[in-house]
Amino acid sequence: MIIEAAKRLETVKEYYFSIKLRQIRELVASGKDIINLGIGSPDLPPSEHARNAAIETIREDKAHGYQSYTGIPALRQAMSDWYQRTYQVTLNPNGELLPLMGSKEGIMHISMAFLNAGDEVLVPNPGYLTYSSVSRLVGAKIRYYNLEATNNWQPNLQEIETSGGLEKVKIMWVNYPHMPTGADANHASFEALIAFAKKHQLLLVNDNPYSLVLNNKPSSILQVAGAKEVALELNSLSKSHNMAGWRVGMLAGKVDYLQNVLKVKSNMDSGMFLGIQKAAIASFQNTKEWHTSQNDIYAKRKAIAIQILETLGCSFDPQQVGLFVWAKVPKNVDSVETWTDEILDKAEVFITPGFIFGSAGEKYVRISLCSSVERLREASKRIQGAGVRSQNI
Repeated sequence: MIIEAAKRLETVKEYYFSIKLRQIRELVASGKDIINLGIGSPDLPPSEHARNAAIETIREDKAHGYQSYTGIPALRQAMSDWYQRTYQVTLNPNGELLPLMGSKEGIMHISMAFLNAGDEVLVPNPGYLTYSSVSRLVGAKIRYYNLEATNNWQPNLQEIETSGGLEKVKIMWVNYPHMPTGADANHASFEALIAFAKKHQLLLVNDNPYSLVLNNKPSSILQVAGAKEVALELNSLSKSHNMAGWRVGMLAGKVDYLQNVLKVKSNMDSGMFLGIQKAAIASFQNTKEWHTSQNDIYAKRKAIAIQILETLGCSFDPQQVGLFVWAKVPKNVDSVETWTDEILDKAEVFITPGFIFGSAGEKYVRISLCSSVERLREASKRIQGAGVRSQNI
């Protein structure tokens, strides 16, 4: 007997990286040494005092029970203090901050808290895949808005307004610094977005996990006056504090909005392990020097990633920030998917094709900076040895 799956699964596919990483594991198992420059999973460790905080807490006999759905007060206070130091944004730790088990969880919680079947959602193209998949899972209708290099990958709000009525739009997803393009946050764009959200009475959600990576001016959409009336912000320790597998994120914004999200969250988990909360508190105390040392490493890696892209004949914006390098492929590459698959086959290097982020990314590729300088140099050597230049392999 086969039990039929829920109809909602017909609207989504298995996550691209889930499929590709399985393929890479199979290649490795067959004896191939694949260099994975695709996924943005930091290979560097969290700070030592963060790890020590977790170890010390694990040894406590009373540390292993269920925890509060909203995190311990000390964690919320650490988040509040960090937002004040980093973004000069004041958040009340008793209501305006909600700890999450990663910001990806928050995308689902927000969608379940505010979207009804048939509501419309504005999703960036190119953009993070999860905005679309979660919208489909909750029965919302997706309206993609295009981001273009000529506009520094910022939303064209006039174009969105002229694309049709926005009466049914409930949520607009934005993500700055932007993934995958590396476009930095723009305060003028944030101001325009807040005004747009107020005008059309929609909830604006900025997904902000990359602001400390190779970025000298960390920004938050909550810096804009009046932002809390219409905006929420997701943030995470995954990229900026090397804690991707620890699953520590947060949602910041108006108390009323967060209470709605909490209604969903409290029915889906039983709180975050205390040791992880204590490690997160310690991570929020990482010094400016610690972050500088991480960015020095990423800067060296980025220089080699750029060499790889130049070898491939790609063009790119050197001012982009974040954990990746986004680049346009040569004009004579007809299929980026085929091209990257051939690079994987002949050079044993995996580079992410941009089409997975939407139609606006079809002529682009993305390289992650989550591999060592040595592995990046080896990837560059292999690609050159495979004869890859500005044409298909």
